[in-house]
Amino acid sequence: MSAADISTSGSDYKVILEDIFEGPMDLLVHLIKKNEVDIYDIPVALVTEQYLAYLEWIQLLNIDNVGDFLLMAATLTQIKSRMLLPFHPGEEEEEDPRLELVRPLAEYLQIKSAAEELANRNMLGDRIFTRRTNPKEYLDGDQDLMPVGLFELIDAFQRILQKVSKEHTVDMAAERVSVKDRMNAIIAVLEEKGSIAFLEMFPQEPQRMDLIVTFLALLELMKMNLVRVVQGSQSGTIRLFYQ
Repeated sequence: MSAADISTSGSDYKVILEDIFEGPMDLLVHLIKKNEVDIYDIPVALVTEQYLAYLEWIQLLNIDNVGDFLLMAATLTQIKSRMLLPFHPGEEEEEDPRLELVRPLAEYLQIKSAAEELANRNMLGDRIFTRRTNPKEYLDGDQDLMPVGLFELIDAFQRILQKVSKEHTVDMAAERVSVKDRMNAIIAVLEEKGSIAFLEMFPQEPQRMDLIVTFLALLELMKMNLVRVVQGSQSGTIRLFYQ
């Protein structure tokens, strides 16, 4: 698999992730699970607000298929507007606008479930990881390990950014580490240790640009199938493994 394209002119970075990360329907599924709601009773206003917040991150990361996410955002906004229209007695009741989402969403979940089942055959247990490292040794005794997708990583990354002081602004005069350099640094640590916690990748007192470059480096390594990211179902610990 070829490496993702990265542009590093100024503060401009672009990572092409079309073959590994999820699309707009997956983000919708992520939000439904996160809010613990039924797909047949989606709180459109809440989901739309959260979707637009994720869209800001997707645009910040300059992921190449952002147009698909924008289209879904427009669909959500339209459905939200239709649901806000008043209903007058005597008028023919309109079909629930949310069905425009529910039907393709239900079909998508069925296909996704079948695809995941096929993908997991003959790939159970520790065989899906490098032989050098047993992931369970690092995950606080968790028996169940879950793959981590783009949106879960964005959630974790947001929590890190929230802890960074607003005074840590970008110093344009400082020498900036490139995405490629940060990729090499992560690989060096993984080659030595076999695994690293997600939080350990980031400097103790970082600037925001340092965080973004590190996050982009991780995405690129995942794209190249050099790093696998998993989370313990009980502890919630996210770790990177070299494969």
